[in-house]
Amino acid sequence: MRVLGIDCGTERTGWGVIDSDGRRHSVLGHGVIATSPRDPLSARLAEIAVRLREVIGAHGPEAAAVEEVFYAQNVKTALKLAHVRGVALLAVAEAGVALGEYSPLEVKSSVVGYGRAEKHQVQLMVKSLTGVGIESEDAADALAVAICHATHCCAAMRAAR
Repeated sequence: MRVLGIDCGTERTGWGVIDSDGRRHSVLGHGVIATSPRDPLSARLAEIAVRLREVIGAHGPEAAAVEEVFYAQNVKTALKLAHVRGVALLAVAEAGVALGEYSPLEVKSSVVGYGRAEKHQVQLMVKSLTGVGIESEDAADALAVAICHATHCCAAMRAAR
């Protein structure tokens, strides 16, 4: 199964694509869509949408996964994050790609085994699971979301047999 994971952010949206059988995960690509905080939010959202469409077109994922919006202390930040998430959901839907949504707790539990894991722990486990060191926390988080989805989907398929 080819899965695109997306880690939404207004300044840095991470993405990662894996091929997975639910147990072994091979990284096909990863990166960060960086936007300037000086640009209007609408321009940043448009750039994120264009770049996600390019990633989807280049890698042809069968599924995509994003984290659910979590409550942040700063409501304004949470609203901006929700806008980016909406753009990501739209790009995925336009491509006709199946979508999975997971809480940050689910992603961390699935990848690290502990729902309150720190970002560096997620990075280390992504490296351990894929054999690829990812320098960007945003790309590592996106790959973690993809791994979580692949693990859940493949486990459900095995249980259905």
